[in-house]
Amino acid sequence: MTDDPRQYRLPLDDQPEDQEEQSAPNSSLEDLFGPVIHAYTRQQALEDGVLVDAMQGELAAVSRQHYKWPIAMTASLWGLIQRAVNSPKYVNDLPGVWHDILWMSRVGGAEVSPTERRFTVIITGAGRRRNWPLKIVSGPDDEGQPCLTVMLAGED
Repeated sequence: MTDDPRQYRLPLDDQPEDQEEQSAPNSSLEDLFGPVIHAYTRQQALEDGVLVDAMQGELAAVSRQHYKWPIAMTASLWGLIQRAVNSPKYVNDLPGVWHDILWMSRVGGAEVSPTERRFTVIITGAGRRRNWPLKIVSGPDDEGQPCLTVMLAGED
């Protein structure tokens, strides 16, 4: 936790980021609750397949076109994208579907909080539904640096 949650505000505009030093971690939670008993890190989630790194492979260039921060997606969203791409009825490609998702995360929907934005994307071939409610969340990575995670709207 940090003293200033605005440092993880979604970077939805093209303004340069502040280069100020990040706040020192707030130790009041540890004072209140004691030491952390168990932590599941973002790196562990990536290794376990709970998260999919969108800064690798075919998705890397598209991710960098839309956001400066590292970005990942949940396994559920990855499965949905794979169903759409593998559908013989529609001509979807992986970078194209990912571009649509990231574009709508920037221009569509509504900001729920400074660190969360909900939006809807049309993805054909992934099931009976065409309109998929998604969200993008910003927060710290394992080293305290800003990162983004895209997921289905009902996920945490």
